Amino acid sequence: MTPAALYDVPAPAKLNLFLHVVGRRADGYHLLQTAFRFVDLADTLSFERRADGVIERAYDLPGVASQDDLVVRAARTLQQATGTSYGARIGLVKRIPPGGGLGGGSSDAATTLIALNRLWNTGLSRRELMALALPLGADVPVFVFGQSAFAQGVGEELAAVALPEAAYLVAQPDVSVPTAEIFGAPDLTRDTKPVKIADFLAYPNAGFGKNDLEPVAFARYPEIFRCSEWLKARLQTPVRMSGSGACLFVEFATQARALLAQQEITATMRVAVNSATGTTRSAAPEFRLIQACAGLAEHPLWHWIAS
Repeated sequence: MTPAALYDVPAPAKLNLFLHVVGRRADGYHLLQTAFRFVDLADTLSFERRADGVIERAYDLPGVASQDDLVVRAARTLQQATGTSYGARIGLVKRIPPGGGLGGGSSDAATTLIALNRLWNTGLSRRELMALALPLGADVPVFVFGQSAFAQGVGEELAAVALPEAAYLVAQPDVSVPTAEIFGAPDLTRDTKPVKIADFLAYPNAGFGKNDLEPVAFARYPEIFRCSEWLKARLQTPVRMSGSGACLFVEFATQARALLAQQEITATMRVAVNSATGTTRSAAPEFRLIQACAGLAEHPLWHWIAS
């Protein structure tokens, strides 16, 4: 029996374990190679079926009009593709920070496609939903794909990869970064030599390759660079930026180690002055987000779609 509503539906964040810009098409889209991994930091959505075809947004996104909202656009895309007479009242609780390079908006759109395909009983396959996802944004298809992936092209050529268990400390400096600004920068490297999947699988973690967008984001947003250097010195481990920023992440072998790092950074942020002695500590940068996240083997909604 098809449900009339779906609640607490997750939309997980993603990390780019590496991100190489290997070229640019005539239409301006960049050709990329990257490895996507989902983490358990997630937005949650709710969907209540309507019989009148109306798509109702039961939440507010400051500065984002309904017609520009990826969630609303995804719902209308599925309506138009399937001809369903149903609509939906959609709720959204944001936990993934915007302007962070974690794919929050793309993930919300993908979860909307997956959930409404179930709620409306429209019966599209994973491949059909991925085809609807791509015009919504280059990162949307991987969330429908639902597995850790090696991606090429503009992000639509996806190959599933098995990644070792890992956890991550995710940190967002006190800035948001517009993706278009970074990709449009004249100083962006656009000719990194392509790699093979086998190259990545020989070293399948955040130590592989680089993020070609980092130098551009660091130059335009010095706070990201400062936070990266501070985390690197504090944790004595490599730090990488996800996507176009501003979020940074550090990889750990276990969730326990990531949680310890989170506690250490949080304590440093809270205590700049020792009240007993009056001595000051090195002041931590401002962060909007400091969170230990488990790496996921697959999207939480993987089994909601017929492959």
